[in-house]
Amino acid sequence: MFDFFSSSHILILLGVALVVVGPKDLPRLMHMIGRWAGKARGMANEFKRSFDEMARQSELDELRKEVEALRNNNALSDLDKSINEAVNADMKAETPVTDEPRAGEFQVTDSNAQAATPHEAAPAEPAHAAPASEHPKP
Repeated sequence: MFDFFSSSHILILLGVALVVVGPKDLPRLMHMIGRWAGKARGMANEFKRSFDEMARQSELDELRKEVEALRNNNALSDLDKSINEAVNADMKAETPVTDEPRAGEFQVTDSNAQAATPHEAAPAEPAHAAPASEHPKP
């Protein structure tokens, strides 16, 4: 607070005040100076708060204007329309689906269905399996 006063300046001022005012009235003078300093500090804080409130209010007004402009502009509905138009254009231009694999893909087939002949179609009994009559019944 006393950036422009050094400690020696303050001591000189206190000495002069003691001589001029006297030791009897010096505490009352200090109390009065303290009250004035408190009032000045309170007024400065109130000014700062009102200034901050005005700045905040102007920022809110600007944001409200931007939001209102966005609502009037309907940017999202324009975006939705353009997306729907692009999807519809792709659907119209879509090529028919074929069973042929595309480049870099392999065709997956059922190997049993292609290679099945009458003698291969019947599954062979495993050699290690026991006849059905030898299985214990539960």
